[in-house]
Amino acid sequence: MARKPSLPTSDIATIHDQKLHRGEGGELHQVAEDGHEVLTTAQGAPIDDDQNSLRVGARGPALIDDFHFREKLFHFDHERIPERVVHARGYGAHGFFETYESLAHYTKADFLQRAGEKTPAFVRFSTVAGSKGSFDLARDVRGFAVKLYTKEGNWDLVGNNIPVFFIQDAIKFPDIIHAVKPEPDRAFPQAQSAHANFWDFISLTPESMHMIMWVMSDRAIPRSFRFMEGFGVHTFRFINAKEESTFVKFHWKPKLGLQSVLWNEAVKINGADPDFHRRDLWQAIQSGNFPEWELCVQLFDEEFADSFDFDILDPTKIIPEEVLPVQPLGRLVLDRMPENFFAETEQVAFMTQNVPPGIGFSNDPLLQGRNFSYLDTQLKRLGSTNFTHLPINAPKCPFQHFQQDGHMAMRNPVGRVNYQPNSWGEGPRESPVSGYRHFPSEEVGQKVRLRPESFADHYSQARQFFLSQTVPEQRHIAMALTFELSKVETLAIRERMVSHLLNIDETLAGKVATALGISEMPQPADAAIQPRQDLEPSPALSIIENGPKRFEGRKLGVLVTDGSDATLVRTLATAIQGEKGVVEYIAPKVGGVILSDGSLLAAQQMIDGGPSVLYDAVAVLPGADFATDLLKEAAVRDFIADAFTHCKYIGYVTVAEPLFEKAGVDELDEGVVELDGNETVGIFVGELGKLRIWAREPATKL
Repeated sequence: MARKPSLPTSDIATIHDQKLHRGEGGELHQVAEDGHEVLTTAQGAPIDDDQNSLRVGARGPALIDDFHFREKLFHFDHERIPERVVHARGYGAHGFFETYESLAHYTKADFLQRAGEKTPAFVRFSTVAGSKGSFDLARDVRGFAVKLYTKEGNWDLVGNNIPVFFIQDAIKFPDIIHAVKPEPDRAFPQAQSAHANFWDFISLTPESMHMIMWVMSDRAIPRSFRFMEGFGVHTFRFINAKEESTFVKFHWKPKLGLQSVLWNEAVKINGADPDFHRRDLWQAIQSGNFPEWELCVQLFDEEFADSFDFDILDPTKIIPEEVLPVQPLGRLVLDRMPENFFAETEQVAFMTQNVPPGIGFSNDPLLQGRNFSYLDTQLKRLGSTNFTHLPINAPKCPFQHFQQDGHMAMRNPVGRVNYQPNSWGEGPRESPVSGYRHFPSEEVGQKVRLRPESFADHYSQARQFFLSQTVPEQRHIAMALTFELSKVETLAIRERMVSHLLNIDETLAGKVATALGISEMPQPADAAIQPRQDLEPSPALSIIENGPKRFEGRKLGVLVTDGSDATLVRTLATAIQGEKGVVEYIAPKVGGVILSDGSLLAAQQMIDGGPSVLYDAVAVLPGADFATDLLKEAAVRDFIADAFTHCKYIGYVTVAEPLFEKAGVDELDEGVVELDGNETVGIFVGELGKLRIWAREPATKL
């Protein structure tokens, strides 16, 4: 409920010793001692704490008798019909997970017992904030949800491409999503966080600062699903056959390395191809270039957890890989697209509580809340408790239970017995030996709503993340913050955000404040715990430091005309294919061009529909007699100007030089390579693995 100004005394009535205020519609509202309306449940019960869910002690599990949390999540989960409230725009693919070696020492999960074991998988990638009809390259968190159909039931690792989250307690999830969604009185902006409601919430929620650094970084605008990491976010447990527990954090590492786009590219890609990520995944799988990730884990015990600088139950914190290295335990390969998008990608239901024996949960309050919430979500979206009857959600192992009837029931218990225990000796029974057993952790504490003190450092890891970025990446974060906050009309919110940035990095705060025209720097925000200055940068957090060093899986756009040098065109294509890259041709007409040897070269794009933002690198190879004609084409000028501005490698032939001048590129640097034969093609293709010439990035006011 939005905060309102204190009410005039004349508007307040006293009924049965309660202060009440009559709203615009005639309804009565309770009024607190400070004059603000009292937050209540839908049944009218006043709420004492809307920031923390009810749990056992400071770090214990959530409790089912938290009626306020239950009602809040219940209502939130049912807000949309039938579109997902979050992660509405998604795209999925089938594949398999292959185990490298036995993990029996850590877990009894069957699919991790044998080297070479292959488990069927379905993966759904998504954006969080936008609707189904929004565009792919919004600045947003990306969902990375994996369903493994194991022999002991489905395991859903419902993660993101960012390892932390905005909030520490699931009771605040409706608030963060309400804030980032289109403002309810105007229904815009769509799929954007650049508006007042979002930044108002963030600026009042210091625990979000670490996540904000990630979302304002290039991590939030990935080049494609194939080039982004995935994370389980929370701390889970591995449980072995001896009922011994090891804490585990899950990481998906892409085989092709990390890659993102620039914000200016993202804006233009969304205009040229709003399905850019979908098309990329489809084309990769259809061409046999199957996307692949390694599942890596950080494993640690209670002693490490107690000694680590931050609380491992806090979902706004990471364990840096330099502190605790990741260990690969298997690979995920996507090799088949769904036969029907709706039946599979749209109807797939992921739930964090879906785990096989051998995988368990920690007391992370966000994870506990997600475990509680997801059943409501699937019931509302899919219309029935029988959503597990849908093929995409059904286990691929044998299963049997007494659940029956309900809307769209496609199978029911057979015979007389639909309950247990029974006297007829029929039906399934529980198995104390092979059945799922929760880790018997001891929990002691009062039944309270509170946030543990170990969750109180909101700035140190945000600072560490920023300092772990390269100079170009830090510049992009400053530019992203400036752009987003420039859409916030309320000066106080801008200043409040700058006050938080001062606790992260003074130089960053100064650049953003200057760009926003804030003349007087605010005081740093009050910090429950002063941010630490001694955390070492983590190179694993930088995209540029973990880039591909090769062109595999990338795409080269080649601009051709009639008369283009046939030998050069083919030599370049062969070299790119040798690097396992893709070549796409852009021509004046989509029908193609006649090369210098008289052969027809088919084109995939025409000039007006194939801007350079769609490619990782470009080559401009017009024929000598037709290069002048391109000077008249505004799209060609943009093609070259954008490629240069976006720091991409550009190959060209001599006759194309006037096109560079027309595009405003007066000085060619080492990233612009003249192609005149095998040797220069080899040099050009050899450099493409670097992807960008960051020294070229234009100077900005920041």
